[in-house]
Amino acid sequence: MSLAIHSNGDGPNLTLVPGWGLGSGALSNLAQALGQHFTVNRVDLPGYGDSPALEGKSIEQVADALAATLPPRAMLCGWSLGAMICMACAARHPRRVARMVLIGATATFVARPGWDEALAEEQVASFRSDLLQDSAQLLKRFASLIHLGANQPLDAQRFLASEAPVADVGALLASLDLLTSADLRDLLPEIHQPVLLAHGQSDVLMPLAAAERLQMQLQDAQLDVYRGSAHAPFATDTARFVDSVCRFAGLDS
Repeated sequence: MSLAIHSNGDGPNLTLVPGWGLGSGALSNLAQALGQHFTVNRVDLPGYGDSPALEGKSIEQVADALAATLPPRAMLCGWSLGAMICMACAARHPRRVARMVLIGATATFVARPGWDEALAEEQVASFRSDLLQDSAQLLKRFASLIHLGANQPLDAQRFLASEAPVADVGALLASLDLLTSADLRDLLPEIHQPVLLAHGQSDVLMPLAAAERLQMQLQDAQLDVYRGSAHAPFATDTARFVDSVCRFAGLDS
């Protein structure tokens, strides 16, 4: 499997890995803002944009494909599903990944015994059934949930707007199954890289408690909580997010 990359900017390399349902085009405004300080490489997930469809449903498979795109000692920035892929990549390819920024992150998207800080299995199952019935309507509802609870939800939604096609229903289903089946709890002790966790205080898709749990279980993690933000804190407070990433990378913003 090969993953398509879209690059912009100038400076140290930073690889952006998007979440489920929106595609890398939704991160184009963020890539432009970060491109003032970094060479930004936006990844198309399998079946999205210019990347071929997923063959199988293993997050390890996608993590290995991501590793193949990385420069030495890479800095990763993953959002939601992208954050999970980045964690799997860092655990499996520790020499390739130097540090990570994880947005709206969790070790498991679905609540499991011993990890309650996630979505209920029934709610995730409803996403799948609604996707099969009316994918356009489900994506619209999911996009609104991303910003639910944010101080300026319409501005944040516009920041993520993209005219690029996302993916067909088959790819959306495959990546949703990937998201819901992934359980990274056993991999957390293998992640030694410095991690910056960026999380919206009002996130309804992934509660802040999930990031707090990650901070406790990762070996070198700091948590940056965005008040007035939901599942996309970089969209509601872009300047603060860019500044935090620059400082985490050791750059002057």
